[in-house]
Amino acid sequence: MFRFIFDKDTWQEIWGSISKNKVRTVITVIGVLWGIFVYIALSGAAKGLDNGFEKEFQDIASNSMFIWAQSTSMPYKGFKIGRSYNLRTGDVEALKNKHPEIQFIAPRNVQGVFGGEPPQVVRGFRTGTYRVFGDYPVVDRVAKKKIYEGGRFLNDDDIKYDRKVVVIGEKVRDELFYKDEEAVGGFIKIGSIYFQVIGVYKINNFGFEGDDSILMPFTTYKRVYNMGDLVGWMVVAAYDDVDIVALEEKVKGTIKKMHDIHPDDERAVGGFNLGEEFGKIKGFAKGMNLLSLVVGLATIIAGVIAIGNILLISVKERTRELGVRRALGATPREVKAQILLESVFLTVVAGIIGIILGAGVLALIQALLPEDGDFPYTNPTVPIPFVLGALVIMVVLGTLIGLIPAQRAVSIKPIDALREE
Repeated sequence: MFRFIFDKDTWQEIWGSISKNKVRTVITVIGVLWGIFVYIALSGAAKGLDNGFEKEFQDIASNSMFIWAQSTSMPYKGFKIGRSYNLRTGDVEALKNKHPEIQFIAPRNVQGVFGGEPPQVVRGFRTGTYRVFGDYPVVDRVAKKKIYEGGRFLNDDDIKYDRKVVVIGEKVRDELFYKDEEAVGGFIKIGSIYFQVIGVYKINNFGFEGDDSILMPFTTYKRVYNMGDLVGWMVVAAYDDVDIVALEEKVKGTIKKMHDIHPDDERAVGGFNLGEEFGKIKGFAKGMNLLSLVVGLATIIAGVIAIGNILLISVKERTRELGVRRALGATPREVKAQILLESVFLTVVAGIIGIILGAGVLALIQALLPEDGDFPYTNPTVPIPFVLGALVIMVVLGTLIGLIPAQRAVSIKPIDALREE
Protein backbone atom coordinates (compact mmCIF):
# COMPACT_ATOMS: atom_id res chain seq x y z
CA MET A 1 0.00 0.00 0.00
CA PHE A 2 2.79 2.46 0.91
CA ARG A 3 4.55 1.66 -2.35
CA PHE A 4 1.35 2.47 -4.21
CA ILE A 5 1.00 5.82 -2.40
CA PHE A 6 4.56 6.89 -3.18
CA ASP A 7 4.52 5.52 -6.73
CA LYS A 8 5.19 8.19 -9.35
CA ASP A 9 2.65 6.70 -11.75
CA THR A 10 -0.09 6.94 -9.12
CA TRP A 11 0.41 10.67 -8.73
CA GLN A 12 0.65 11.18 -12.48
CA GLU A 13 -2.74 9.55 -12.88
CA ILE A 14 -4.19 11.67 -10.04
CA TRP A 15 -2.79 14.85 -11.57
CA GLY A 16 -4.09 13.88 -14.99
CA SER A 17 -7.56 13.30 -13.57
CA ILE A 18 -7.56 16.60 -11.69
CA SER A 19 -6.20 18.64 -14.60
CA LYS A 20 -8.80 17.38 -17.10
CA ASN A 21 -11.26 19.95 -15.79
CA LYS A 22 -9.25 22.61 -13.98
CA VAL A 23 -12.09 25.09 -13.46
CA ARG A 24 -14.36 22.52 -11.84
CA THR A 25 -11.53 21.27 -9.63
CA VAL A 26 -10.58 24.79 -8.51
CA ILE A 27 -14.18 25.69 -7.66
CA THR A 28 -14.55 22.48 -5.65
CA VAL A 29 -11.29 23.07 -3.78
CA ILE A 30 -12.42 26.61 -2.95
CA GLY A 31 -15.45 25.14 -1.15
CA VAL A 32 -13.26 23.22 1.29
CA LEU A 33 -10.72 26.06 1.46
CA TRP A 34 -13.45 28.50 2.43
CA GLY A 35 -14.63 26.24 5.24
CA ILE A 36 -11.26 26.00 6.98
CA PHE A 37 -10.62 29.70 6.27
CA VAL A 38 -13.90 30.68 7.96
CA TYR A 39 -13.08 28.45 10.94
CA ILE A 40 -9.57 29.90 11.36
CA ALA A 41 -10.70 33.51 10.90
CA LEU A 42 -13.71 33.28 13.24
CA SER A 43 -11.86 31.26 15.90
CA GLY A 44 -8.93 33.67 15.81
CA ALA A 45 -11.23 36.67 16.02
CA ALA A 46 -13.04 35.16 19.02
CA LYS A 47 -9.70 34.40 20.68
CA GLY A 48 -8.55 37.97 20.08
CA LEU A 49 -11.67 39.25 21.83
CA ASP A 50 -11.11 36.81 24.70
CA ASN A 51 -7.46 37.89 24.99
CA GLY A 52 -8.51 41.53 24.92
CA PHE A 53 -10.88 41.13 27.85
CA GLU A 54 -8.29 39.09 29.74
CA LYS A 55 -5.80 41.92 29.25
CA GLU A 56 -8.27 44.57 30.34
CA PHE A 57 -9.24 42.63 33.48
CA GLN A 58 -5.73 41.45 34.38
CA ASP A 59 -5.37 44.21 36.98
CA ILE A 60 -8.83 43.67 38.44
CA ALA A 61 -10.08 40.96 40.76
CA SER A 62 -12.76 39.91 38.29
CA ASN A 63 -14.56 37.73 40.85
CA SER A 64 -15.65 40.77 42.84
CA MET A 65 -18.63 42.97 43.61
CA PHE A 66 -19.65 46.34 45.07
CA ILE A 67 -22.10 46.61 47.97
CA TRP A 68 -23.80 49.73 49.37
CA ALA A 69 -26.73 50.72 51.59
CA GLN A 70 -30.10 51.92 50.26
CA SER A 71 -33.44 52.71 51.86
CA THR A 72 -35.69 49.84 52.88
CA SER A 73 -38.79 48.86 50.93
CA MET A 74 -40.46 46.68 53.58
CA PRO A 75 -41.36 47.32 57.25
CA TYR A 76 -39.58 45.08 59.76
CA LYS A 77 -39.31 44.80 63.55
CA GLY A 78 -41.22 48.03 64.12
CA PHE A 79 -39.24 49.99 61.52
CA LYS A 80 -41.28 51.70 58.81
CA ILE A 81 -40.81 51.41 55.09
CA GLY A 82 -38.26 53.80 53.56
CA ARG A 83 -35.86 53.69 56.50
CA SER A 84 -32.30 54.75 55.74
CA TYR A 85 -29.29 53.13 57.36
CA ASN A 86 -25.50 53.19 56.91
CA LEU A 87 -22.83 50.56 56.52
CA ARG A 88 -20.24 50.67 59.31
CA THR A 89 -16.58 49.78 59.56
CA GLY A 90 -17.55 47.00 61.97
CA ASP A 91 -19.55 45.38 59.16
CA VAL A 92 -16.32 44.81 57.25
CA GLU A 93 -14.76 42.56 59.86
CA ALA A 94 -18.08 40.83 60.53
CA LEU A 95 -18.50 39.95 56.86
CA LYS A 96 -14.91 38.74 56.60
CA ASN A 97 -15.37 36.44 59.60
CA LYS A 98 -18.81 35.23 58.51
CA HIS A 99 -17.87 34.38 54.93
CA PRO A 100 -14.48 32.68 54.46
CA GLU A 101 -15.04 32.77 50.69
CA ILE A 102 -14.08 36.46 50.80
CA GLN A 103 -10.46 37.03 49.82
CA PHE A 104 -10.38 40.82 50.12
CA ILE A 105 -12.86 43.37 51.42
CA ALA A 106 -12.29 47.11 51.40
CA PRO A 107 -14.56 49.86 52.79
CA ARG A 108 -14.53 53.09 50.80
CA ASN A 109 -15.74 56.66 51.21
CA VAL A 110 -15.82 59.50 48.72
CA GLN A 111 -16.49 63.21 48.39
CA GLY A 112 -17.81 64.52 45.06
CA VAL A 113 -19.79 61.45 43.96
CA PHE A 114 -23.41 60.39 44.52
CA GLY A 115 -24.67 63.96 44.55
CA GLY A 116 -22.03 65.50 46.85
CA GLU A 117 -19.95 68.50 45.87
CA PRO A 118 -16.30 67.70 45.04
CA PRO A 119 -13.89 69.59 47.30
CA GLN A 120 -11.67 72.37 45.97
CA VAL A 121 -8.01 71.51 45.64
CA VAL A 122 -5.31 74.20 45.48
CA ARG A 123 -1.65 74.22 44.57
CA GLY A 124 -0.05 77.62 44.25
CA PHE A 125 -2.08 79.61 41.75
CA ARG A 126 -3.74 76.53 40.30
CA THR A 127 -7.06 75.20 41.57
CA GLY A 128 -9.55 72.54 40.63
CA THR A 129 -12.38 70.40 42.00
CA TYR A 130 -11.77 66.67 42.18
CA ARG A 131 -13.30 63.61 43.77
CA VAL A 132 -11.57 62.55 46.96
CA PHE A 133 -11.62 58.89 48.09
CA GLY A 134 -10.84 57.42 51.47
CA ASP A 135 -9.21 54.02 50.91
CA TYR A 136 -7.36 51.11 52.46
CA PRO A 137 -4.26 49.67 50.73
CA VAL A 138 -6.19 46.44 50.03
CA VAL A 139 -8.26 48.26 47.41
CA ASP A 140 -5.17 48.12 45.20
CA ARG A 141 -5.37 44.32 45.29
CA VAL A 142 -8.95 44.42 44.06
CA ALA A 143 -8.32 46.95 41.28
CA LYS A 144 -4.59 47.36 40.66
CA LYS A 145 -3.38 50.93 40.15
CA LYS A 146 -0.55 51.49 37.70
CA ILE A 147 1.68 53.94 39.56
CA TYR A 148 4.23 56.05 37.71
CA GLU A 149 7.86 55.35 38.49
CA GLY A 150 9.06 57.05 41.65
CA GLY A 151 5.72 56.92 43.42
CA ARG A 152 3.78 54.37 45.45
CA PHE A 153 0.28 53.49 46.56
CA LEU A 154 -1.12 53.81 50.07
CA ASN A 155 0.33 51.41 52.67
CA ASP A 156 -0.54 50.14 56.15
CA ASP A 157 1.57 52.77 57.90
CA ASP A 158 -0.40 55.51 56.16
CA ILE A 159 -3.52 54.00 57.72
CA LYS A 160 -1.95 53.40 61.12
CA TYR A 161 -0.57 56.91 61.56
CA ASP A 162 -3.35 58.82 59.76
CA ARG A 163 -0.78 60.29 57.39
CA LYS A 164 -1.70 63.32 55.30
CA VAL A 165 -0.64 61.75 52.01
CA VAL A 166 -2.49 61.26 48.71
CA VAL A 167 -2.24 59.41 45.43
CA ILE A 168 -3.50 61.49 42.52
CA GLY A 169 -4.69 60.70 39.01
CA GLU A 170 -2.96 61.81 35.81
CA LYS A 171 -5.47 64.56 35.13
CA VAL A 172 -5.02 66.01 38.62
CA ARG A 173 -1.24 66.03 38.15
CA ASP A 174 -1.48 67.69 34.72
CA GLU A 175 -3.82 70.40 35.97
CA LEU A 176 -2.10 71.23 39.27
CA PHE A 177 1.57 70.72 38.38
CA TYR A 178 3.63 72.24 35.60
CA LYS A 179 4.75 70.04 32.70
CA ASP A 180 8.36 69.49 33.79
CA GLU A 181 7.60 69.54 37.51
CA GLU A 182 7.83 66.39 39.64
CA ALA A 183 4.49 65.75 41.34
CA VAL A 184 5.69 63.08 43.79
CA GLY A 185 6.91 64.80 46.93
CA GLY A 186 4.92 67.96 46.21
CA PHE A 187 2.05 69.28 48.29
CA ILE A 188 -1.56 70.11 47.49
CA LYS A 189 -4.21 71.71 49.72
CA ILE A 190 -7.59 70.03 50.05
CA GLY A 191 -9.93 72.39 51.85
CA SER A 192 -7.64 73.91 54.50
CA ILE A 193 -5.27 70.92 54.93
CA TYR A 194 -2.03 70.24 53.08
CA PHE A 195 -1.30 66.73 51.78
CA GLN A 196 1.89 65.33 50.29
CA VAL A 197 1.64 63.53 46.94
CA ILE A 198 3.21 60.06 47.20
CA GLY A 199 2.13 58.66 43.82
CA VAL A 200 0.47 59.33 40.48
CA TYR A 201 -1.66 56.59 38.94
CA LYS A 202 -2.43 55.95 35.30
CA ILE A 203 -5.94 55.77 33.91
CA ASN A 204 -7.58 52.34 34.05
CA ASN A 205 -10.41 51.66 31.59
CA PHE A 206 -12.32 49.70 34.22
CA GLY A 207 -11.40 51.86 37.21
CA PHE A 208 -14.20 53.51 39.19
CA GLU A 209 -12.09 56.56 40.04
CA GLY A 210 -11.05 57.79 36.60
CA ASP A 211 -7.93 59.92 36.31
CA ASP A 212 -9.43 63.01 37.96
CA SER A 213 -9.54 61.66 41.52
CA ILE A 214 -7.47 61.85 44.69
CA LEU A 215 -7.00 58.87 47.04
CA MET A 216 -6.08 59.36 50.71
CA PRO A 217 -5.84 56.91 53.65
CA PHE A 218 -9.26 55.82 54.92
CA THR A 219 -8.43 56.81 58.51
CA THR A 220 -7.20 60.24 57.42
CA TYR A 221 -10.34 60.76 55.35
CA LYS A 222 -12.44 59.80 58.36
CA ARG A 223 -10.83 62.48 60.51
CA VAL A 224 -10.81 65.18 57.82
CA TYR A 225 -14.49 64.76 57.02
CA ASN A 226 -15.63 63.64 60.49
CA MET A 227 -17.10 60.39 59.16
CA GLY A 228 -16.88 58.36 62.36
CA ASP A 229 -17.32 54.69 61.48
CA LEU A 230 -19.55 55.33 58.43
CA VAL A 231 -18.78 53.51 55.17
CA GLY A 232 -19.98 54.66 51.76
CA TRP A 233 -19.71 51.27 50.07
CA MET A 234 -17.64 48.10 50.10
CA VAL A 235 -15.55 46.33 47.50
CA VAL A 236 -15.66 42.57 48.04
CA ALA A 237 -13.40 40.15 46.14
CA ALA A 238 -13.85 36.38 46.39
CA TYR A 239 -11.43 33.55 45.64
CA ASP A 240 -11.37 32.42 42.00
CA ASP A 241 -13.29 29.17 42.59
CA VAL A 242 -16.15 30.85 44.49
CA ASP A 243 -19.60 31.40 42.98
CA ILE A 244 -19.70 35.18 43.21
CA VAL A 245 -23.44 35.37 42.54
CA ALA A 246 -24.21 33.05 45.45
CA LEU A 247 -21.76 34.94 47.66
CA GLU A 248 -23.49 38.22 46.84
CA GLU A 249 -26.78 36.83 48.16
CA LYS A 250 -25.05 35.60 51.34
CA VAL A 251 -23.35 38.96 51.95
CA LYS A 252 -26.58 40.87 51.41
CA GLY A 253 -28.37 38.47 53.75
CA THR A 254 -25.77 39.04 56.46
CA ILE A 255 -26.02 42.82 56.10
CA LYS A 256 -29.82 42.65 56.37
CA LYS A 257 -29.52 40.61 59.53
CA MET A 258 -27.01 43.00 61.11
CA HIS A 259 -29.13 46.08 60.33
CA ASP A 260 -32.59 44.66 61.12
CA ILE A 261 -33.82 44.59 57.53
CA HIS A 262 -36.49 42.22 56.27
CA PRO A 263 -34.84 39.15 54.66
CA ASP A 264 -37.03 39.52 51.55
CA ASP A 265 -36.29 43.23 51.05
CA GLU A 266 -34.58 43.31 47.66
CA ARG A 267 -34.07 47.08 47.57
CA ALA A 268 -32.38 47.71 50.91
CA VAL A 269 -28.90 46.54 49.91
CA GLY A 270 -27.58 47.72 46.57
CA GLY A 271 -24.92 45.88 44.63
CA PHE A 272 -23.10 45.49 41.34
CA ASN A 273 -21.62 42.09 40.62
CA LEU A 274 -18.51 42.55 38.48
CA GLY A 275 -17.86 38.81 38.54
CA GLU A 276 -21.27 38.11 37.02
CA GLU A 277 -20.72 40.67 34.27
CA PHE A 278 -17.26 39.28 33.60
CA GLY A 279 -18.80 35.80 33.34
CA LYS A 280 -21.20 37.10 30.68
CA ILE A 281 -18.28 38.49 28.70
CA LYS A 282 -16.43 35.19 28.94
CA GLY A 283 -19.61 33.38 27.91
CA PHE A 284 -19.88 35.62 24.85
CA ALA A 285 -16.32 34.77 23.86
CA LYS A 286 -17.04 31.04 24.30
CA GLY A 287 -20.18 31.44 22.21
CA MET A 288 -18.12 33.03 19.44
CA ASN A 289 -15.73 30.07 19.55
CA LEU A 290 -18.62 27.62 19.31
CA LEU A 291 -20.17 29.59 16.46
CA SER A 292 -16.90 29.56 14.54
CA LEU A 293 -16.62 25.80 15.05
CA VAL A 294 -20.18 25.12 13.87
CA VAL A 295 -19.99 27.45 10.85
CA GLY A 296 -16.52 26.26 9.87
CA LEU A 297 -17.40 22.58 10.23
CA ALA A 298 -20.62 23.00 8.24
CA THR A 299 -18.75 24.78 5.45
CA ILE A 300 -16.00 22.14 5.45
CA ILE A 301 -18.58 19.34 5.18
CA ALA A 302 -20.28 21.14 2.28
CA GLY A 303 -16.91 21.49 0.53
CA VAL A 304 -15.97 17.85 1.12
CA ILE A 305 -19.34 16.73 -0.27
CA ALA A 306 -18.57 18.81 -3.33
CA ILE A 307 -15.28 16.93 -3.71
CA GLY A 308 -17.21 13.65 -3.54
CA ASN A 309 -19.53 14.88 -6.26
CA ILE A 310 -16.71 15.91 -8.56
CA LEU A 311 -15.03 12.54 -8.07
CA LEU A 312 -18.30 10.76 -8.94
CA ILE A 313 -18.44 12.78 -12.14
CA SER A 314 -14.76 12.01 -12.74
CA VAL A 315 -15.41 8.28 -12.29
CA LYS A 316 -18.30 8.49 -14.76
CA GLU A 317 -16.11 10.26 -17.30
CA ARG A 318 -13.30 7.75 -16.79
CA THR A 319 -15.44 4.62 -17.10
CA ARG A 320 -13.61 3.37 -20.18
CA GLU A 321 -10.19 4.17 -18.67
CA LEU A 322 -11.04 2.27 -15.47
CA GLY A 323 -12.29 -0.66 -17.53
CA VAL A 324 -9.00 -0.84 -19.41
CA ARG A 325 -7.06 -0.76 -16.16
CA ARG A 326 -9.17 -3.56 -14.73
CA ALA A 327 -8.72 -5.59 -17.93
CA LEU A 328 -4.95 -5.12 -17.72
CA GLY A 329 -4.86 -6.54 -14.20
CA ALA A 330 -5.54 -3.64 -11.83
CA THR A 331 -7.16 -4.95 -8.66
CA PRO A 332 -10.30 -3.39 -7.13
CA ARG A 333 -8.16 -2.38 -4.13
CA GLU A 334 -5.76 -0.41 -6.35
CA VAL A 335 -8.61 1.36 -8.14
CA LYS A 336 -10.31 2.21 -4.84
CA ALA A 337 -7.02 3.41 -3.30
CA GLN A 338 -6.42 5.80 -6.21
CA ILE A 339 -9.86 7.40 -5.90
CA LEU A 340 -9.49 7.71 -2.12
CA LEU A 341 -6.00 9.18 -2.48
CA GLU A 342 -7.33 11.72 -4.95
CA SER A 343 -10.09 12.73 -2.51
CA VAL A 344 -7.71 13.08 0.42
CA PHE A 345 -5.18 14.98 -1.70
CA LEU A 346 -7.74 17.58 -2.79
CA THR A 347 -9.02 17.94 0.78
CA VAL A 348 -5.56 18.38 2.30
CA VAL A 349 -4.40 20.87 -0.33
CA ALA A 350 -7.57 22.93 0.14
CA GLY A 351 -7.18 22.75 3.93
CA ILE A 352 -3.56 23.90 3.94
CA ILE A 353 -4.32 26.83 1.64
CA GLY A 354 -7.30 27.78 3.82
CA ILE A 355 -5.16 27.65 6.98
CA ILE A 356 -2.49 29.85 5.38
CA LEU A 357 -5.06 32.42 4.22
CA GLY A 358 -6.80 32.42 7.62
CA ALA A 359 -3.50 32.90 9.45
CA GLY A 360 -2.63 35.71 7.03
CA VAL A 361 -5.88 37.54 7.76
CA LEU A 362 -5.35 37.22 11.52
CA ALA A 363 -1.78 38.50 11.17
CA LEU A 364 -3.08 41.47 9.16
CA ILE A 365 -5.70 42.24 11.84
CA GLN A 366 -3.00 42.14 14.54
CA ALA A 367 -0.75 44.43 12.49
CA LEU A 368 -3.56 46.98 12.05
CA LEU A 369 -4.47 47.06 15.75
CA PRO A 370 -3.17 50.15 17.58
CA GLU A 371 -0.73 49.32 20.36
CA ASP A 372 -2.56 51.33 23.02
CA GLY A 373 -6.08 51.07 21.66
CA ASP A 374 -9.07 51.33 23.99
CA PHE A 375 -10.92 48.48 22.28
CA PRO A 376 -10.37 45.20 24.20
CA TYR A 377 -8.88 43.13 21.39
CA THR A 378 -5.41 41.64 21.06
CA ASN A 379 -3.43 38.73 19.61
CA PRO A 380 -6.08 36.97 17.46
CA THR A 381 -4.65 33.46 17.13
CA VAL A 382 -5.84 29.86 16.96
CA PRO A 383 -4.02 27.23 19.04
CA ILE A 384 -1.97 24.80 16.91
CA PRO A 385 -3.80 21.71 18.29
CA PHE A 386 -7.11 23.22 17.07
CA VAL A 387 -5.66 23.80 13.60
CA LEU A 388 -4.23 20.29 13.40
CA GLY A 389 -7.51 18.88 14.71
CA ALA A 390 -9.44 20.68 11.97
CA LEU A 391 -7.01 19.32 9.37
CA VAL A 392 -7.40 15.77 10.70
CA ILE A 393 -11.18 16.11 10.56
CA MET A 394 -10.87 17.23 6.96
CA VAL A 395 -8.71 14.22 6.06
CA VAL A 396 -11.18 11.84 7.73
CA LEU A 397 -14.12 13.47 5.95
CA GLY A 398 -12.21 13.42 2.66
CA THR A 399 -11.54 9.70 3.12
CA LEU A 400 -15.15 8.90 3.99
CA ILE A 401 -16.60 10.92 1.13
CA GLY A 402 -14.06 9.36 -1.23
CA LEU A 403 -15.43 5.90 -0.44
CA ILE A 404 -18.58 6.67 -2.47
CA PRO A 405 -16.86 7.33 -5.84
CA ALA A 406 -14.26 4.66 -5.02
CA GLN A 407 -16.98 2.05 -4.55
CA ARG A 408 -18.62 3.28 -7.74
CA ALA A 409 -15.32 2.80 -9.59
CA VAL A 410 -14.75 -0.80 -8.44
CA SER A 411 -18.37 -1.72 -9.19
CA ILE A 412 -17.77 -1.12 -12.90
CA LYS A 413 -17.34 -4.41 -14.76
CA PRO A 414 -14.42 -4.38 -17.21
CA ILE A 415 -16.53 -5.75 -20.08
CA ASP A 416 -19.21 -3.10 -19.58
CA ALA A 417 -16.61 -0.35 -19.31
CA LEU A 418 -14.94 -1.38 -22.54
CA ARG A 419 -18.27 -1.06 -24.35
CA GLU A 420 -18.61 2.54 -23.06
CA GLU A 421 -18.26 5.10 -25.81
